Amino acid sequence: MKERSAPNRAPIPDKLYFKIGEVSKIAGVPTHVLRFWETEFPRISPRRTATGQRLYTRKEVELVLEIKTLLYQRRFTIDGARQHLRMRSGDEPPVPRQLLDEIRAELDQLRRLLD
Repeated sequence: MKERSAPNRAPIPDKLYFKIGEVSKIAGVPTHVLRFWETEFPRISPRRTATGQRLYTRKEVELVLEIKTLLYQRRFTIDGARQHLRMRSGDEPPVPRQLLDEIRAELDQLRRLLD
């Protein structure tokens, strides 16, 4: 099996899917930390086999390594790391509640006009 790695990162074997134990070894964090990060970072969502085994994609393994760098080396908080990843990926922040309420009111007004 060939191994590819990015600079300053642990080598990631050239495979399609990785079990949680393999990801744990690659990232150097316990499995319970990976399970916790799944709850905190929505982009980490490994597939499940019929028996419930988590299968991480290469992209998710790379994301785990990036999260580890943000939390352990750059000393980000969980919220800070989540925000950093969101800004880096270009995701838009959530729409403010007030704006949603205004849009809803306008739609209700239009519905009344059409009825």
